[in-house]
Amino acid sequence: MNVLIVESSRELSVLWQRPLANMGARVCIARDEEAAAALLREIEFQVILLDLMLEQGSALSVADFASYRQPEAPVIFVTDTTFFSDGSIFQLCANARAFLPSSTPPEDLVAMVAHYGGALCPG
Repeated sequence: MNVLIVESSRELSVLWQRPLANMGARVCIARDEEAAAALLREIEFQVILLDLMLEQGSALSVADFASYRQPEAPVIFVTDTTFFSDGSIFQLCANARAFLPSSTPPEDLVAMVAHYGGALCPG
């Protein structure tokens, strides 16, 4: 399974990448909207982990582009803010499947990725 992590924080992206890779996922990391769009043009992803508050670019633009290029790829939004805590993200993004705090334990993120993207295999 190919997983795209779009996260400005290197520390968070590595924290999320390790358990996904340990469970057999091929993980690509983009730090901003431009890098995410480039990867979405080149690689088919089964799941996208997307920080709602990117330092450069718009997470909503990334989700919109993903919906266009890869409409079957579910997006799991993560954030450290209360923005969209009313659930309106699901009205704005057709491919949004979950909305989690950035502090979600990595093993819980792995479970969400496996749920939405298909089973991961230890490897």
